[in-house]
Amino acid sequence: MKWAPLIQCFGQYARCIPALLVFAFFPRYAMPQSNSFASLELPATAVVSGIGGVNVSKADYSVGFFQNNPALSSDTLNGWASASYLFYFAGTGLSSFAYQHDFKKIGALGFAVGHMDLGTVDGYDKVGAPTSTFNAGETTLTVGKAFHANHFRFGANMKGVFSNLAGYRAVALLVDLGGAFVHPTKDLSVGLVIKNAGAVLDEYSATSTSTLPFDVQAGITFKPEHMPVRFSGTAYRLTDYKVPFELLDSAGGASTLDKVLAHLTFGAELMVHKNVNILFGYNYLKHKELKMETVGGGSGVSVGAVVRLSWLDFAFSRTGYVTGGAYQFSLGLDTHRILNRK
Repeated sequence: MKWAPLIQCFGQYARCIPALLVFAFFPRYAMPQSNSFASLELPATAVVSGIGGVNVSKADYSVGFFQNNPALSSDTLNGWASASYLFYFAGTGLSSFAYQHDFKKIGALGFAVGHMDLGTVDGYDKVGAPTSTFNAGETTLTVGKAFHANHFRFGANMKGVFSNLAGYRAVALLVDLGGAFVHPTKDLSVGLVIKNAGAVLDEYSATSTSTLPFDVQAGITFKPEHMPVRFSGTAYRLTDYKVPFELLDSAGGASTLDKVLAHLTFGAELMVHKNVNILFGYNYLKHKELKMETVGGGSGVSVGAVVRLSWLDFAFSRTGYVTGGAYQFSLGLDTHRILNRK
């Protein structure tokens, strides 16, 4: 009976997207054995969205990238601030802000705030009858630190996540541990990160048992010497060997190729100008999510563009879902350059 509200919603599909998203972001109220705090799995910047949604190997690129892998930061990003907004569906969205500051005694630290707003959602009882409306959302606070040892880098993020569903609240404390290798002469970097390890400090209720979206991710970013294209490949969900239900066929099975591709994302950046890159990405698992026979051909495919100047960068991306596109914008500024202008 717990799915009755969703079944009734399909008759009024557009109005019920927020309710569907609540079930996705707070799965403990819908499906046992699902991860909570799902906003942690969304991309914090438009560039990451544009190259497949997951990346742990693009070093020195943007101040917000330390949220993907704490080892990706460097002193070149001191004083940079960024703001990003992901336009999800039916008025829901993810806002993210990041800044890196160089402290005299402890060196550079990265700070980030993210908030997933699911807006006001219509409530239903167990038989699908409408009740009252409620609010839902999640806020994440992150502090990150990176260390360099020759061409190797190591970093850690400490995160606090605060979740709210109709007045029920949950709190979690998590850590990311990352490493990276950046080649000294070639455009090549490799990254590895252990994400979202931690504990739930406060549950939604006395009977709920939230599960953190723990993950291990590894990736590589490289540019062939004589090609105007930079490629990225990332493996994720490396500790999750369960076959996602999106891959199951009518017989309840999945091919070996499907199982492998469900752990991979691919991205490319076409350098059309020294200050302009066009972004492409493909996420196979996202392509399979909610895919039907007659629609969803563009789901999992992302495109975008980024403009980079010495003191500013602006990025835009669109990621395809079966319900339409999710758009994300990011703006980065070198506050030192702006404040010190005469």
